[in-house]
This record gives sequence, C-alpha cells and structure tokens, in this order.
Amino acid sequence: MVIQQIFDANEKRKITRYVLEDLKDWFEIPEAREDYIEKSANQLFFAALKDETPIGFLYLKESGKDTVELYVMGVLKQYQNHGVGQSLLEAAKAVALEKGYSFMQVKTVQMGVYEEYDRTNQFYLKMGFKEFEVFRTLWDEHNPCQIYVMALR
Repeated sequence: MVIQQIFDANEKRKITRYVLEDLKDWFEIPEAREDYIEKSANQLFFAALKDETPIGFLYLKESGKDTVELYVMGVLKQYQNHGVGQSLLEAAKAVALEKGYSFMQVKTVQMGVYEEYDRTNQFYLKMGFKEFEVFRTLWDEHNPCQIYVMALR
C-alpha cells in the first residue's frame, strides 16, 4: 500500500466516488455522497493505493487559519482494520503541520448513540484525538455531533 497526496481535481472526485460507492451503509444519502465527491476537488487530499487501485482516501478542509478538519475519510470494506486509515491520517497530519496548521478536528456522531459509530469514535481516540465538545442538535436531535481535536505541534 502507498499513500499519495492527490492534486488533480478530477482524480480526487474519481477516487472519492469509487470508495464512497462501496460504503453506502455509512454514506446512505445520495445527495450527501455527491456533496462529498464535489467538495473533494478543492481540498488537501490523500489516497491509499494498492497496485494503483484506490482502497481509501481522506481529505482535509480548512476550518480556521490554524485548524483543518478531517472532513471525510473512507476505506473500502475489505481493507478496514488493516491500518489504512491510520496511514492516511499520519500522512495528512504531516502535510497539515508542514502547511502551518496547529490543530486538526473531526466531527462524528457521539459515542454510545449508535453502535456502528462507536468504532469510528474509538479509531479517532486511538489516533490521538481528544474530546472537545458535543453539539446535541448541530445535525439533528438524533445525531449529537461529537467534535474531537488534536494538536499537531
């Protein structure tokens, strides 16, 4: 597996679509998937490739002059729990630090609300993110938004 930063907007969209189409259980709403695909074109973008085929990606979105948000990450089902997400995150952290960012944040559904999101929360905690704040109604009352942060320096 190789992690590469991708610069071409069309390649970013293509990789995002390829991976998210495999993850419809998590990215159920077609309009939301299309939004992630379109937004990928202008973000700091990283792909995990195996034999030149994408197996995962993540992209960062600037959320403040010192902060980037891990906006979306996806790893093909068959490659989950094999270190792909960790490798993508490490590469993204290095570039974010190099670009002068001090913090990285990520939003997800609060731990304990849905079992399927607890694995995601555990991943972020294992990677060094810390609980910052919960917004109970940012998305809606059934999906309290947990924000995690990580210092990059």
